[in-house]
Amino acid sequence: MLNKDQIAQRIAKEVKNGQYINLGIGIPTLVANYIPDELEVVLQSENGLLGIGPFPTEENVDADLINAGKQTITMVKGSSLFSSAESFAMIRGGHVHLTILGAMEVSENGDIANWKIPGKMVKGMGGAMDLVASAKNIIVAMQHCSRDGRSKLLKECSLPITGIKCVNKIVSDLAVMEVLPEGGFKLLERAPGVSVEEIVSKTEGRLVVDGEIPEMTFDN
Repeated sequence: MLNKDQIAQRIAKEVKNGQYINLGIGIPTLVANYIPDELEVVLQSENGLLGIGPFPTEENVDADLINAGKQTITMVKGSSLFSSAESFAMIRGGHVHLTILGAMEVSENGDIANWKIPGKMVKGMGGAMDLVASAKNIIVAMQHCSRDGRSKLLKECSLPITGIKCVNKIVSDLAVMEVLPEGGFKLLERAPGVSVEEIVSKTEGRLVVDGEIPEMTFDN
């Protein structure tokens, strides 16, 4: 199975030159470390920043410079700081090309649940609902199963839903999958050493397996 950095590294291969990209909290923030140098992209944080760089080393940490997940970050040349109101105008106006989010559950129809577990304290929705309602392309980074072994790729989400029919692609610790327009997960790649049979057994939702499924590669 992939670790969190490997999931982020694989997602970085989906990044295209010239894109404006929002990185959600958790695994998605790690994607900034793996974007190839030859690509010119702009990473956006909804707390009011365009131009996120890789995570800082211990020597260049600035405690006042953080992303939406309260992690310290760096800024690249030409970065811009502004209010969260302007930031959400960018998001709601559809000016972000790619949104990378974490998720607790995804349904075979592309519904996503990533903001609340009933009975647990939460500070609020945050920017999640705005992002999924406005995004043109959503890639989800997630663990394929919960700690007790239950699938998180479901027929229907059991947790409160953040957005409906909005997820395009999923990169889990086991596989890369596309959400089909008619519903269902299409298996595109498998993690090194992971069999198709294991992925099938750990996916509750409809999984489409068409032909030979290659292993993931990580060279960008």
